[in-house]
Amino acid sequence: MERKSQMDIFGAACLIAFALHMAFNQVVVKVTTGGFNPVFSAGIRSAGAGFVLLLWMYFRGVPMRIPRAAWAGAIASGLLFTLEFACLFVALDKGDVGRVSVILYSMPVWLALAAHVLLPGERLSGLRIVGLVLAMAGVAVALLDRSGGASVSWTGDLLALAAALCWAGIVLCVRITPLSEVEAAPQLMAQVAISGPILLLIAPLFGPLIRDLQPIFLAGLLFQIIAVGSFGFLVWFWLIKIYPASSVASFSFLSPVFSVILGWLLLSEDVAPSVWAALVLVAVGIYLINRRPTA
Repeated sequence: MERKSQMDIFGAACLIAFALHMAFNQVVVKVTTGGFNPVFSAGIRSAGAGFVLLLWMYFRGVPMRIPRAAWAGAIASGLLFTLEFACLFVALDKGDVGRVSVILYSMPVWLALAAHVLLPGERLSGLRIVGLVLAMAGVAVALLDRSGGASVSWTGDLLALAAALCWAGIVLCVRITPLSEVEAAPQLMAQVAISGPILLLIAPLFGPLIRDLQPIFLAGLLFQIIAVGSFGFLVWFWLIKIYPASSVASFSFLSPVFSVILGWLLLSEDVAPSVWAALVLVAVGIYLINRRPTA
């Protein structure tokens, strides 16, 4: 598909589905850390995703070709990818899924601010700023009531913030370096190839590698390898190449709200009525961020 300057219905539908998918992944990661050291789990996911992706590229005839001019961007994005998921998995191990998610998905704010400076076609207008504020307010409303034993960890909060900044950095690498000319599959292959060995190497620093071997933990790891680490991120990079970066990222505000809903459905967590008000705020915020200018 050709590059688009505005979000359309197809892109919005894909991004809503992707947000739901990633919200479910937060729950899966949290559950999986019951069986594996979080950094070890992240390393296995990258290594497994690299294997699956390599097979997919082979059978689809996709060449693993990264031009020399794009090597710096590929290495930078790979290192940011490594740091992002080391921080995120430890944050989810130490903190509450909803709390970590709302901090992680502050990423579009940092990306929109950076894109305003670095990407001339993605300047922030007054309405887009209002949209960003409303969307973040919606997430805050959904997660405002954290009483009743919800875990709070300063370490988890700071690591989630670091993960958000790394995520924004990856998107910028894809957009402002020659890496933008590389297909999504080789981009992702470079990231998992760099992150896998590093994460596995440093994993022993975070405690025993195996905590408990149960089928549910193994299934969670397999889901992360195939549905998220391989094909999930391929979809993300594909969308980033088609639609404006800050518009794509803005839909990420839906993921923490979806995380709360999935927590209610799958983990029997209480969901406050404020979640529904949050969904309205998030929907209005996304509309304003992606609103087509009047002719």
